[in-house]
Amino acid sequence: MHNPDTPPPVRPGARRAFVASLTGTALEWYDFAVYSAAAALVFGDLFFPSEDPFTGTILAFSTYAVGYISRPLGGFVFGRLGDVLGRKKILIATLVLIGVTTLLIGVLPAYDTAGIAAPIALVLLRFGQGVGVGGEWGGAVLLSSEFGDPRRRGFYASAAQIGPPAGNLAANGVLALLGALLSEDQFLSWGWRVAFLLSGVLVVFGLWIRVKLEETPVFKAMEAAQTRPEAPIREVFTTQPRALVASILSRIAPDVLYAMFTVFVLTYATQELHMSRGSALTAVLIGSGLQVFLMPLAGALSDRVNRRALYGCAVVAAGVWPFLFFPAIGGGSWPLLMIGVVGGLAIHAFMYGPQAAFIAEQFSPRLRYTGSSLAYTLAGIVGGAIAPVLFATLLGSYRSWVPLALYIAIAAVLSCAGVYLGRNADHSEDEEFERLNSVGSR
Repeated sequence: MHNPDTPPPVRPGARRAFVASLTGTALEWYDFAVYSAAAALVFGDLFFPSEDPFTGTILAFSTYAVGYISRPLGGFVFGRLGDVLGRKKILIATLVLIGVTTLLIGVLPAYDTAGIAAPIALVLLRFGQGVGVGGEWGGAVLLSSEFGDPRRRGFYASAAQIGPPAGNLAANGVLALLGALLSEDQFLSWGWRVAFLLSGVLVVFGLWIRVKLEETPVFKAMEAAQTRPEAPIREVFTTQPRALVASILSRIAPDVLYAMFTVFVLTYATQELHMSRGSALTAVLIGSGLQVFLMPLAGALSDRVNRRALYGCAVVAAGVWPFLFFPAIGGGSWPLLMIGVVGGLAIHAFMYGPQAAFIAEQFSPRLRYTGSSLAYTLAGIVGGAIAPVLFATLLGSYRSWVPLALYIAIAAVLSCAGVYLGRNADHSEDEEFERLNSVGSR
């Protein structure tokens, strides 16, 4: 047994797994974030032309939602395979899938060239992106956390959580650079495609890292002892329904808040406050850069304090922040916009950093890939998928920020319920699981 007063030793392969989880997820979220930013800035005009700019924006965000709606398919398929075939094989497959679909989006003709086929193809490729991301997250969390000590799961599992802000940082950085170097006509004509085509180079790098990594110790022990589940999806629904519900609800507020401060804030700042695209992207860029450091810090902090309590406090802050943010930026001040976006993303970091560990430890070790993937993807439908569409619809209908803030507050209430239903970490469960499987493999 480990003495809690001494630092736990770093397990073999833990650092490499941390880097592989972080880089691979960052690459996939670069692809996802490029699409999200493009949906807010250019897709409405290029693929959904309309006399009413809000109509085009809503349709563009509808394709953004498709990437969330398709995630459960990835969670069901790849989550099950991850518990049956292994973490490494599935993570390679998801990286290839999302890389190919993103490359194809980069060469997709616009509506004025291909007509109705253009938005249809865009939706189908976005669907493929979502399937890949749906299978990625659960495996990336386990890749790093199953190599690490269970008592430091908050820190090790945060590797996968750093991926979204790192990918968002890279995506918005590329788009901001292109926007600064190119004219408006050049950016709309071909500049945005460069960001998508860069994905090919990044995916090759990610595959190189993941192919060199070994399978996780937990899965190798399961395989040797022949304790892999035969029907993990059925087992999760029949034996761990409370864990699934708690995990789904706990994810809603982080998804909705993230959609506001990385996606819809671009639309709000440019269309409602009449600020430049570059200034709005810069604010998101700064907030995402801070998140890269805050998320592992929050994950590590959750290893030292009660993880549920830390998560719950951040959820409450998420529900309150919009009521401060929107009045502050009403005058169109960029410094206040930057402070508001950075504050919102900092709050998100203290939810999202511990979230991977919180969700993973709701499920038994042999069902964690399936359970985590299902929770992640199903929550995405009621969280991140509909958030930008609802934000745009509410703003277009009421021309006020109040419904937007109320929507985020409702999401926070639901996530508070999820944190309440969840359980605290049980490290003895992991230790007993590894001991029994080690005995069985002899």
